[in-house]
Amino acid sequence: MSYEMIALFMFSVMMLMLLTGQRVFGAIGGVAALAALMLWGVGGSDIPFSAVMKLMKWYPLLTLPMFIFMGYVLSESKIADDLYRMFHVWMGGTPGGLAIGTIGLMVLISAMNGLSVAGMAIGATIALPELLKRGYDKRMITGVIQAGSSLGILVPPSVVLVLYAMIARQPVGQLWLAGIIPGLMMAGMFMLYIWLRCRMNPALGPALSEEERAAIPISEKLRLLRAGLLPLAIFFAMMFPFVKGWTSLTESSAIGAMTAFGAAVLKGRMTREVFETSVRNTLAISCMFMWIIVAAMGFGAVFDGLGAVRAIESLFTEKLGLEPWMILVLMQLSFLVMGTFLDDTAMLVIVAPLYIPLVRALGFDLIWYGVLYTITTQIAYMTPPFGYNLFLMRAMAPPEISMRDIYASIWPFVVVMVLALTLIMVFPQIALWLPHLIYGK
Repeated sequence: MSYEMIALFMFSVMMLMLLTGQRVFGAIGGVAALAALMLWGVGGSDIPFSAVMKLMKWYPLLTLPMFIFMGYVLSESKIADDLYRMFHVWMGGTPGGLAIGTIGLMVLISAMNGLSVAGMAIGATIALPELLKRGYDKRMITGVIQAGSSLGILVPPSVVLVLYAMIARQPVGQLWLAGIIPGLMMAGMFMLYIWLRCRMNPALGPALSEEERAAIPISEKLRLLRAGLLPLAIFFAMMFPFVKGWTSLTESSAIGAMTAFGAAVLKGRMTREVFETSVRNTLAISCMFMWIIVAAMGFGAVFDGLGAVRAIESLFTEKLGLEPWMILVLMQLSFLVMGTFLDDTAMLVIVAPLYIPLVRALGFDLIWYGVLYTITTQIAYMTPPFGYNLFLMRAMAPPEISMRDIYASIWPFVVVMVLALTLIMVFPQIALWLPHLIYGK
């Protein structure tokens, strides 16, 4: 059997195991370990061992538990509740204002946590009941929460971009900076769409009445504004010294975690239960990501040893004669297909051994491609019929929101995200301007 057929067989077995419900790291790592033993005998065991040692020596990986802990402290201590009350008071007088404020809430939660699931959970438990109570259209607000949560893997400190940096061997700081403008641009496009739609049909997002707004004293508005600005202050305290070059990425992540912990203590919300829940969740998610990275690195090493990447590059560029941009579009479309049954992390670790070397060989910037990857996988993550985000929404939404409502709610936001993705593909400087400004070309 040729090496190309062995590589195809490995990929097929891995996909089959994932479709049968096996854990991601078990399917990927198991296929890699078995293939290594069959191809190179006992010496093949050096591949997973080497992957583990590379992981343990990668110093920036320490940022992962720090950022996850920071996010859980801020969410479990209910500081996110203060954020939503701030948006409720300050933006409720605008048609669709609470839905626009929910997008703002999601951006700030993304800066607090870096995980899209966290934004989904907070949006579904805090914002969704309030929006339904205020008479907002259930389909529109369901789409708002799903689309807003998608910003969690793009706005720093994005945990998924940390994983991409590890696999693609790219600087985490540059990837985060590359995600800021596209993330804020998408948030602005979501807000503009909501505002225009509610201006045309105010019944979709009724504004707060003058009586309700007048009943809130200015002292309460200022108090909520201060409370809502707290996460921004934490983010600034963490990122400013890093951008200025005073601290390393790992040191900045420690500053963020300690600042969030201190804020929760000063507000009297750091209870034993909050601390224990934050630590348990941090350990669980960090260990899950580490196992996935080890499995992905082992799988990639076997693939590279087989020469599968070079064979695929030859197939696209020489035998099929495709242009680099055509290959890039086909790669993005493959993410949309895989997103029907895989989450964003699984998609990254499965295709990274194939796509990242291919992107480099085609002459594209890997920092720019990291932004394209995150946006495309998040579109796939919430696209019917089997988008993973859709079923998370169904699990968290109240009974009056049906699966049909969830499917119908997401399409306008998918169109907005595809438009944003197209703009970034056509104008790469949207993503690359800030990294080049800070770090230089």
